Amino acid sequence: MDWLAEYGMFAAKALTTLVVIFIVLLMVASLKGRQRKGEGALQVTRLNDQLARMTERLGQAVLDKPALKALHKTRKQEAKARSRGNADRDKVFVLNFHGDIKASALENLRHEVTAVLELATPRDEVIVKLESGGGMVHAYGLAAAQLTRVREAGIPLTVCVDKVAASGGYMMACIADRILVAPFAMLGSIGVVAQLPNFHRVLKKHEIDYEMLTAGEYKRTLTLFGENTDKDREKFQEDLENIHRLFKQFVTRYRPVLDIDAVATGEVWFGSEALERALADELKTSDEYVSQRIRQADVFEVHFARPKRLQDRLSSSVSAALDRLLLTWVSRFYNQRFW
Repeated sequence: MDWLAEYGMFAAKALTTLVVIFIVLLMVASLKGRQRKGEGALQVTRLNDQLARMTERLGQAVLDKPALKALHKTRKQEAKARSRGNADRDKVFVLNFHGDIKASALENLRHEVTAVLELATPRDEVIVKLESGGGMVHAYGLAAAQLTRVREAGIPLTVCVDKVAASGGYMMACIADRILVAPFAMLGSIGVVAQLPNFHRVLKKHEIDYEMLTAGEYKRTLTLFGENTDKDREKFQEDLENIHRLFKQFVTRYRPVLDIDAVATGEVWFGSEALERALADELKTSDEYVSQRIRQADVFEVHFARPKRLQDRLSSSVSAALDRLLLTWVSRFYNQRFW
């Protein structure tokens, strides 16, 4: 009987192991299948219809029958007017860019801009709801280049900043024909920063050698583990100054009204302060502006979505958490002026 009990326990464990392995293989196959099937798809929402549905729902809750009937009549008249003679109404395309340190939203932005440029004409408009505290220079340089495509196509470009467009975020925003900013959104940070720890003394204390071989005098300057010299620091600073110079030239090209030397100090300004310094053109939230354009044109929100792998989701979550921590710290730092 003991033998049978042990055999039964062994069989149960083996069966459980096989089931777990089967489930894992099934999940992997499912993820791969989804990745093959869905390379990404463009999602388009007509915001006029979305607002109409919300208004209808609210009207049913708060209006009496005569008022609700009048609302329905008004909506029908507006729909008839659009179908009669306004088939060629202006179109507004709304894109969203929520940037992290790596500008991960760039991949979706590239597809969104490409799709919009196939249909948009100079009488239409592209609105970008931008939120970013900046990040890697090369990544935000490419993200800014996507918005440059819109402007060079002759299509009016409006950037709305509700929270923050700093550093690389402002590099993108400055390309717009108009920058609309919420009263307490943060703009600016036209500067460059780099920092890294150095563990050379720790390694030396524990008698650990570190070797780095390079070809080219300046292939590496400051390092994490080697001994940094004044010459290394000077070259690294020179590189930062060069990037800052290019940054200022880029901003000046698209916003020549700026006193670039006054604003390219790395400082950040809130909405009304940014307006005074010509970093923005108007105090207005994206909600207010989009609602205004809905009354004047057909407004479409465009979003390119692609299925994410599990590791990408985990990476995005960690990156988003770090970005939120950074933005919280920056916000508290600047809010101290009001305490």
